[in-house]
Amino acid sequence: MPAFTFEKISPPPTLGHSQPTQAQTPPSQPNQRSGIIQILGRFVEARVTRVERLENATLRRRDVPPPK
Repeated sequence: MPAFTFEKISPPPTLGHSQPTQAQTPPSQPNQRSGIIQILGRFVEARVTRVERLENATLRRRDVPPPK
């Protein structure tokens, strides 16, 4: 014999057969994936700027003649 049982909970009654309107539906939560995409975008932007700085620094060093 099981030590516990589950109750059957019935769904809330519908108040009509009409489609829910925009005012009746709660606003949707932002998607978890979109947050991850934003974080990854920040990492990519930081890396791109760092690489550009390094490339510019390398070009500047090449333009300067070596000291004698």
